Amino acid sequence: QVQLVESGGGLVQPGGSLRLSCTASRSIFTISINTMNWYRQAPGKERELVASVTSGGYTRYAESVKGRFTISRDNAKNTVHLQMNSLKPEDTAVYHCNADFYDRATMKSFNNWGQGTQVTVSS
Repeated sequence: QVQLVESGGGLVQPGGSLRLSCTASRSIFTISINTMNWYRQAPGKERELVASVTSGGYTRYAESVKGRFTISRDNAKNTVHLQMNSLKPEDTAVYHCNADFYDRATMKSFNNWGQGTQVTVSS
């Protein structure tokens, strides 16, 4: 019905930058995308919300990434980006895209996850 596909992870040195992208593919035209989110999960830690953006462009961030990460979305391309600057070793994690959807044909909301992309910050 809907798939989320992430790209852009990799290995970067401390202080470096990476840009993650996530595209939602919809096979049903009655489905709209509401809030899009980026989560991350480091080994041995719980998954945490990193940043989110509503369909209207309202954004919010985890305190640990404020001023360093920027979330943005292109509604025409069903894509959300996460620009990550001044990366730190503690940013190392698997980053997952997540989105809330609404199907006006069934009048139901649902939530999907991407498969995740690894970000490693190390010298």
